[in-house]
Amino acid sequence: RHCYPAAVVEKLHRPRRSLPSPTPPRPFPQQLLNMPCVDDWVNDPLSAVQGIFVQNGASGEWEKKVIEYFREKLKETTASSWVPSLNDVPLHYLKPNSLVKFRCMVQDMFDPEFYMGIYETVETAAKSKVLRFGKYKDVAECGLQQDVALNSAKCVTQERQTFYCIPVPGESEWVKEAYASASQARGNPSTSYTPSRHKRSYEEDEDMEMHPPKLKEQCAAGCSASQACGDAKRLEKEAPGGHQSFPNRTTSIDLNFPLPGEKGPACLVKIYEDSDGFKVNDMLEVYGILSVDPALGVINDESTKDGSSILDPIECMDTMEEQRVHSPPPSLVPRLHAIVTRKLQHVNPFLPTTLKDKENKDYITNIMPELSTVRTELLGFLTHMLLGDSLAAEYLLLHFISTVYSRRDILPLGKFTVNLSGCPRDNTYTKYLHRTIQQLVPSSYCLPMTLNNMNTLRFIPHKDYTANRLVTGVLQLASNTSLMLDETLLEQGQLDTTGVRNVTALGNLITWQKVDYDFNFHQMEFPCNINVLITSEGRSLLPSDCQVHLQPQMIPANVEEYMANLQTAVVPSMLKKFRIYVSLLRLIDYSISDEVTKAVEEDFVEMRKSDPRSITAEDLHQLLVVARLVSLSAGHTTLSRERWQRAKQLEVLRKSRIQQQTHVNGNEP
Repeated sequence: RHCYPAAVVEKLHRPRRSLPSPTPPRPFPQQLLNMPCVDDWVNDPLSAVQGIFVQNGASGEWEKKVIEYFREKLKETTASSWVPSLNDVPLHYLKPNSLVKFRCMVQDMFDPEFYMGIYETVETAAKSKVLRFGKYKDVAECGLQQDVALNSAKCVTQERQTFYCIPVPGESEWVKEAYASASQARGNPSTSYTPSRHKRSYEEDEDMEMHPPKLKEQCAAGCSASQACGDAKRLEKEAPGGHQSFPNRTTSIDLNFPLPGEKGPACLVKIYEDSDGFKVNDMLEVYGILSVDPALGVINDESTKDGSSILDPIECMDTMEEQRVHSPPPSLVPRLHAIVTRKLQHVNPFLPTTLKDKENKDYITNIMPELSTVRTELLGFLTHMLLGDSLAAEYLLLHFISTVYSRRDILPLGKFTVNLSGCPRDNTYTKYLHRTIQQLVPSSYCLPMTLNNMNTLRFIPHKDYTANRLVTGVLQLASNTSLMLDETLLEQGQLDTTGVRNVTALGNLITWQKVDYDFNFHQMEFPCNINVLITSEGRSLLPSDCQVHLQPQMIPANVEEYMANLQTAVVPSMLKKFRIYVSLLRLIDYSISDEVTKAVEEDFVEMRKSDPRSITAEDLHQLLVVARLVSLSAGHTTLSRERWQRAKQLEVLRKSRIQQQTHVNGNEP
């Protein structure tokens, strides 16, 4: 018997008051009823996959129908905006096993891995069997009283490719903000698991210098499926209430970002279809199922805690270092099982993803007449930025819209590296020049060419065979990235072996648009398409396609204040047009008619007759590149005689300015 205080006894026996009758519910406002809602295909895509799997059977074309289902869903108006993005929403705000998207660059490709595409589970008591699919999952799932029938004849082993993906290096802030503002998806703190670490944004995670590469956690699903099920069961028991905890990780992980100071998520993307169509440094937009299964962290934690591996060394030949690097904690590097993957030509949020569709071709046709007006405005803006030098502004505009459109043997066609000489040695000007470039192009990076940077930074990616991963370098950049090399900071001193190798790499990048990745025993060429702008006092020590010497028409009393005011003077609507202009003209096709080709050849012959020594085949190539860019900059996709003459005028003015330039430093002729 329990003794209660009198006040408690009185309260227990006190008659209950009748509850007031409930008030009738208010009708929902019409605007709430009309609001779009996120369907189950976003919140619970695995249920949709399960339905298609059950409907079509294991032997049917259920895999193709899954892809078709999600592609059709994403074609619906604004459907993609309701899918949350790993670029915008912190990981702990995303629901595990939900559909998410990721805008990224392929930094590394791991070895193919095998997984249980279809498998059977057996209930231990009733001996009943259930056929399950393992696609889009990291761990072979089974209930508490079930086991995986590894010897079942219905089990199907399949292969998938794993890409280590990172945010696009050097992506401009306006790009991130535009994508984030266009998204209708807003994450909420996930209740399906409770991370043992405090919730932080990606920026705070990056400040802890956490960075990775390779994955073989499917050894848990394929090599040791039953063991993975046991780990999942153990986690379920140890974390009651449906909450699961990631193991507390203290080991620093290198996220392998090419550029110093980069922030954002890294992700292991599992590719199931057409993996041969992608390559390192490709930009992708991936729609897939987010996996942050705690069992993956358990496997990694148990494998490295005491220096031994829970995986059978005969079945899994990875070294401990390789397991650590390839199976990072999912709380830091989530897994993304790709359903729909698109290769991106650009990351400009104001342009259509592809320009080949009829609807998007109509968009280009409608916008082309406006380009001439935008060119005039942009040219005026660049002239002010270059302190009143209209000729330098013209060449800088041509540089912005240049791109490698083709390759003939080893020669990249279309590249246009500009050396802007005559820049003030005070790096305030070049710093603000790069900030202006950031406002115009989707991705860029400024590399200060100090002696310390040249001798210490790793420019060329190299292969780490111990961890079986590609260790990144500064020059591992996505296509159409603008790279500004600031030579005004180069001081006197000696380049060591690393410095010489880095200078050689920059020269190869500028001349051949390639980077030779270091694989220890050999080098492998990786073609690239990077717009290089060199700022220097005198002539650059690096090669370039054309040197333009800056001739300021005005010297502001306060350069910093002048450049800052110039950036804020452009109205947002015009700035948006500038951004569309620069990105669009890099993607437009260009051609030369037979008639104009013949006229150019005749003109070149006449030029050779008048001055055979100074006019060479290289000069003709340079003129054709400038003429192409002059035509495109005005919104014309073909070359005319007038624009050919304009290109010749620009080259005459540029060369005469260089000849008139007196000796500035030791690099000047």
